[in-house]
Amino acid sequence: MWGLSVFIFMEQLKHECGVAMIRLLKPLEYYKEKYGSVAFGLDKLYLLMEKQHNRGQEAAGVGVVKFNAPPGHEYMFRERALGTGAISEIFEKIGAQIGSDIQAMSLDEIDEFTPFIGQIYMGHLRYSTTGRSGLSYVHPFLRRNNWRSRNLFLCGNFNMTNVDRIFESIVSRGQHPRIYSDTFMLLEQLGHALDTENHRHYRELRDTLQEPRLSEAIDEQLDLSQVLKESSPLWDGGYVICGATGSGDMFTMRDPHGIRPAFYYYDNEVIVVASERPVIQTAFNVRRVQVNELQPGYALIVNKSGKFSVEKILEPGENARCSFERIYFSRGSDADIYKERKALGRSLVPRLVGMLDGDLKNVVFSFIPNTAEVAFLGMTEGLEKVLDKSKLDAIEVLMSAGKLNHDALYAIMKQKLRIEKVALKDIKLRTFIAEGNCRNDLAAHVYDVTYGCIENDRDTLVVIDDSIVRGTTLKQSIIGMLDRLHPKRIIVVSSSPQVRYPDYYGIDMSRMSEFAAFRAAVALLQERNMSEVLEKVYIEAKRQLTLPEEERINAVKEIYAPFTEEEISAKMAQMLTPAGTHAKVDLLFQTIDGLHEAVPQHPGDWYFSGNYPTPGAYTLVNRAYINFYEGRTLDR
Repeated sequence: MWGLSVFIFMEQLKHECGVAMIRLLKPLEYYKEKYGSVAFGLDKLYLLMEKQHNRGQEAAGVGVVKFNAPPGHEYMFRERALGTGAISEIFEKIGAQIGSDIQAMSLDEIDEFTPFIGQIYMGHLRYSTTGRSGLSYVHPFLRRNNWRSRNLFLCGNFNMTNVDRIFESIVSRGQHPRIYSDTFMLLEQLGHALDTENHRHYRELRDTLQEPRLSEAIDEQLDLSQVLKESSPLWDGGYVICGATGSGDMFTMRDPHGIRPAFYYYDNEVIVVASERPVIQTAFNVRRVQVNELQPGYALIVNKSGKFSVEKILEPGENARCSFERIYFSRGSDADIYKERKALGRSLVPRLVGMLDGDLKNVVFSFIPNTAEVAFLGMTEGLEKVLDKSKLDAIEVLMSAGKLNHDALYAIMKQKLRIEKVALKDIKLRTFIAEGNCRNDLAAHVYDVTYGCIENDRDTLVVIDDSIVRGTTLKQSIIGMLDRLHPKRIIVVSSSPQVRYPDYYGIDMSRMSEFAAFRAAVALLQERNMSEVLEKVYIEAKRQLTLPEEERINAVKEIYAPFTEEEISAKMAQMLTPAGTHAKVDLLFQTIDGLHEAVPQHPGDWYFSGNYPTPGAYTLVNRAYINFYEGRTLDR
């Protein structure tokens, strides 16, 4: 019988955030008549945010700009909340503020006075990547001023690698940031540029116009492209930054390397921005070709009158669109991502079959649905081709020997890939005050297994994940759980390459010691009496920090240089196998070449190769190694 068991699990990572923006282009009366609700924009924002819930489960925030509020009444509304239920909590609060009496109000009253019913809608979903948490760090941020055009909402999916330089630039202008955070600093930096743009128009118009016409003219002539061009040259990182002024202008800008994703859609009713294409397709029921990718270095800008343009703000750099975005983070319902993840699974098949010495006997396939499910489908498609080739070869051998008959043909053709569910997520177990081995034992029972699917000491289980970063879940739960089925061998397959280096563009992996691959390389150096390499890299990393930023390189690469990928994989397998495991455990990783072949348009691979697209990241990776060597626990 064919008996290879494939089980899929996921090691959770905190990662980049999600953004959503909507600009209504028609009066509220239009949406009331066509869609039956003056809350059309708010309803669509809720849908965009829920469809991107995967991008941020730590907190969420909503901002709304109302154009027609009279003086003395609020025109910028914000609501934020913490926790996995933040989206529902926010919209429940908004609903309570809108009130049930809205049905009895005239459209003019709603347009002028009802909170959270406006023309610009901004949504944000947050995953912290800096260790900072709390409501004060939740987007959107708001900069207040008595002039509408100087008020600014800001949210984004970003992480800046040169916060020090941005901070110094702000302080050098006499500003005094209250908090040392890239978001706060960008708010102040953009706010200063917005003030400058306002003042430029004020100087041009003050001799010909009087208030209130003067302020109205400034609102009408505001040029957000100038604000972005003044601020963004200093930014080093991966980012999609969204902003809206109190006077009715809005923008979304993407970094020059395209590290973080952004898409937009427009028609004569709305302009929409989101972090992922399929959420726009679903929320507005439009075709894939109608949703545009915002190109690197460009900004989508909408002025107060509703006129929009896509303008180049920074010169586009080398394409570094994030490959991890395609492997793991984005929704698999995107047409291209679905194809790429299947290709990642298929590309693993030749090396997997080689690890099995071409012997696919005693085979059972199984999986737990998650982000690796599509890679599983691709892998099983590839294995089915291998099986078909094996059956064809067997038929040809019998034919050449003159022994092909009905029974022999039937015996060959009935060979199928068996699919069983060997593991499932059990009830959520709480460890309460358990510590040490007791806590690990409880964690190992988060999953349960289907007994009787595996031939004891005969079958091989192949477990596929989309990435192995820290290896904690693997060691504390997955391997122990699978070993309860008594397989002869467990092969853990990753559809991504070995994650060796920190990310500094919005994904929560920044400490060197977090990476199972790094720990394995260090252990190999120590075992082979090569510990001097650790000190040499430390000295070189410190020297790198004395060089001009644009000349720095990644000194940490030398930690891995003495070893092959197979050697590091073998050491990782040894280190991640819990004591007392009966089965032999092996690891198989995607190759970097295989990654680029499967995901050709998103070549950003710094997690695996250490080749960062911006100079600031080389500063941070060298600093991370220095902190590791010196025994510090700081991120950077």
